[in-house]
Amino acid sequence: MNVLSSRGTAWPTRESLSRMGVPRTRAVLDGFVLAGLATWALAGSYSSGAFSGLETVLPAVGLLLCAGAFVAFHETTLRHRLLPSLGMLLVFAGVGWGAYAEGAEVAAAVPWITAAILAMERLPLAYGLATGVLMVGSFAVMQQGGPLGSGITVAAILFGGYSLRLDGQARGAGFRLLAQERAAREAEATSAALGERARIAREIHDVLAHSLSAQLVHLEAARIQIEREPEGPFRDRILERVVAARGMAREGLAETRQALSALRGEMVPVEDFLREPAVADGAATEVRGAPRLLTAEASQAVRRVAQEALTNARKHAPGATVRVLLAYETDHVMLEVRDSGTTAKTGELGASGSGYGLLGMRERAELLGGSLEAGPEGEGFVVRLRVPA
Repeated sequence: MNVLSSRGTAWPTRESLSRMGVPRTRAVLDGFVLAGLATWALAGSYSSGAFSGLETVLPAVGLLLCAGAFVAFHETTLRHRLLPSLGMLLVFAGVGWGAYAEGAEVAAAVPWITAAILAMERLPLAYGLATGVLMVGSFAVMQQGGPLGSGITVAAILFGGYSLRLDGQARGAGFRLLAQERAAREAEATSAALGERARIAREIHDVLAHSLSAQLVHLEAARIQIEREPEGPFRDRILERVVAARGMAREGLAETRQALSALRGEMVPVEDFLREPAVADGAATEVRGAPRLLTAEASQAVRRVAQEALTNARKHAPGATVRVLLAYETDHVMLEVRDSGTTAKTGELGASGSGYGLLGMRERAELLGGSLEAGPEGEGFVVRLRVPA
């Protein structure tokens, strides 16, 4: 019983109520039918002799009212608004009653029949059936064709409206199935892409990550062995190179693991990632705004620019105070890396923009529709990145 009740008060789907998917030929035929009904109603009004003098404008006014109600009824039912939709049908009923009161029975029948068909086609079934019976029932009774004739007339008109309803529902179901199939294909493609990315991540991990880990072990063993040798210029130079190589291998391993996490879709929030290199370089980190998940491209851009800017600060402004600011704006994310003191060499690099690191950062930002500014500001050097997010 509850199922039947819910079906009776449920609206047709938006897809079935819209004109989406209606063939052009069908739309043209519907236009001819509406034009024919309007012509029939006007002709019946004037041929009945019920309107004379100033009253001759009334049929045209009634037709305009019904046309406006028809358009409004389409919009209100599309938005599933019951009371305004019933109000538009009352306009049809009022025009019909006015024409019948003047003795123009044909002009009265057209809006009543039209309203009944529209109610059956577009309203919840219970309301459509009740409205249709009232509209067509009044017309059938006034025709005085007997119970059998009136019943056949009412049934035929209601069945015609219900047939249009079924046609719209079938069209809407087709569009829903098409949308579901498209969503399923997109999910399948996404799943396949994730699977391929996971496979690539495993390959990189098995080859590159293991190789870098092994290099770290050997470099650490070499460092320990060199430190045991007697001190001297040659020993110190070798030790310096080994320590530098070990640091590069460690950074390469960290970046490889980060790339693997990105491939697997396991990237940690940007603000959490920034704290680790900032702490290692002695930089202060600040986050403004409400943190949110970024796209993989935006997240990767922020990470790479932060790494490059911190590396530049460490190289060109050793001992300077470095501050990292990450700001979540309305439709952008902004990263700012600022150091308190710079050298002439750093200033020349920022002024010329010839550093490959800065060039790479700028290209990465522009590919995402963002911007990157880098250069001296005050006594220090600032790198400022903005990307849509």
